[in-house]
Amino acid sequence: MFISLLLFVVQAGRGQKRYVFEQAEMGSPFTITLYCNDSASAASSADAAFKKAEELNGLLNDYNDSSEINRLSLTSGQNRYVPVSDALFDILRRGVEAARLSGGAYDVSIGPLVKLWRDARKTKIFPNRDSLRTALQKTGYRYIRLDSGTHSVMLEKKGMKLDVGGLGKGFVAAAALEVLNQNGIYCAMVNAGGKIVTGRPPPGKAGWLIGINAPGEKQEILPLLLQLKCIAVATSGDLYQYVEINGKRYSHIVDPATGIGLTRRKNVTAIATDATTADWLATACSILSTGKSLKLIRRIPGAALLITERRKGRIRERSSANFKNYLDKTL
Repeated sequence: MFISLLLFVVQAGRGQKRYVFEQAEMGSPFTITLYCNDSASAASSADAAFKKAEELNGLLNDYNDSSEINRLSLTSGQNRYVPVSDALFDILRRGVEAARLSGGAYDVSIGPLVKLWRDARKTKIFPNRDSLRTALQKTGYRYIRLDSGTHSVMLEKKGMKLDVGGLGKGFVAAAALEVLNQNGIYCAMVNAGGKIVTGRPPPGKAGWLIGINAPGEKQEILPLLLQLKCIAVATSGDLYQYVEINGKRYSHIVDPATGIGLTRRKNVTAIATDATTADWLATACSILSTGKSLKLIRRIPGAALLITERRKGRIRERSSANFKNYLDKTL
């Protein structure tokens, strides 16, 4: 057993206890909070959920040369369909749909650009124009062909490199919660590095209370709390992953249209009925203008959006009309 029990609190009324398990996964803390009657069931269920997360990470991790997604990328430009696992096919299907809905603001084929900016974070040198131009020529979600009958994928352009960052953590968090449900644990929350999916609320509560970090702040949270149940939320920003070059800060979130890391200091929080959708919406709406972001949110049933940006020392907020429906009303 490779998980660590961090905390449990006896809950009054139903005899259930609160258990919190955490391990590093996908480069971030991966936390499972659940309510259960006994520690053995809690531990075994969390163990199974972490194993599912680890299994999916092994398929989808583009840092690992031997991962399935990287092996698929190596077939780009070979004019052939490659059979892939159900999980990889599903996440690519979701990624292509996200790209279509967002007009390419989210693009699962952005891997060549992501690689350039990973190198830039190490060297602190801005990618040169020729490298950016070459990388951009290797991207384009429209060049990803999916055959649902055979669960096969063809990457038409040579040099394409897939990257499911921006929806992968949400996808894995949802899969982990599903495993908990299969083990009879329905009152649970999974947090995959800020991509959160909630099940039934804690005993005696209306929902799970979730805070949102202020833009650029690790400790300060906004003066509001979300109250969520059976829904997902994701926040994107440059709090941890960015590079400063010549006094300018570039986010790890790259605009697929320009190939440049974002420079505006803002946090985008998206709520959706499933964690994969919440994840890619937070990414896409970080790139789109506020107006286009709000228009996109209105097209997604059940989705809501909050954009916070620090300007001249003040935090400015814009939200979709329905965002208030998910706020804790006791504050």
